[in-house]
Amino acid sequence: MSRKVLILLIILIVPTSIIYAQKDDKIAVEKKHSPKRATLYSAVLPGLGQAYNKKYWKIPIVYAGIGTIYYFAHTNNQEYRNYRKAYDYKAGINTDASDKIKDIANRYTADNLMTLRDYYRRNMELSWIVMAVWYGLNIIDATVDAHFFYYDINDNLSLKVEPVIEPAFTNLAYGYGNGYGKAGISVKLKF
Repeated sequence: MSRKVLILLIILIVPTSIIYAQKDDKIAVEKKHSPKRATLYSAVLPGLGQAYNKKYWKIPIVYAGIGTIYYFAHTNNQEYRNYRKAYDYKAGINTDASDKIKDIANRYTADNLMTLRDYYRRNMELSWIVMAVWYGLNIIDATVDAHFFYYDINDNLSLKVEPVIEPAFTNLAYGYGNGYGKAGISVKLKF
């Protein structure tokens, strides 16, 4: 009897000591790619989320868009200020103006200057709105790319097209259904 108890104790003690030994060892944990981190990086600095996702080719596109939109916003802002100053000079609000402003004021009427001023102001404001949308698209792009970071696209795609005939589930005794089934085509896409 004592032999059976000894074998039973060995069977119970040996696996638990192995479990405790493994518990003390440190296991390296693989770092997971985080969409939240990509979103935060891209929100702090445009293009940084794309760099985190290892999509370096998108960074010049982000900055080319920002630079182009900034150019239009800056140009429209300068024109808006020139026409505003020219209108103020023409209306007598401000008599101290540069030669460029006086030349603009002499070429146009007060109504035309007001129309041009409003036109460039609207374009300037639209440019800043487009800049905000571009900035948001930059953040959305980084987030979506981070979600698809581990998505595997391989060559095992298949498309299967076959005709299908479904049986009719009718009850002619009660007067509904025509007794005919449905025919059509089934398309199955396998990833």
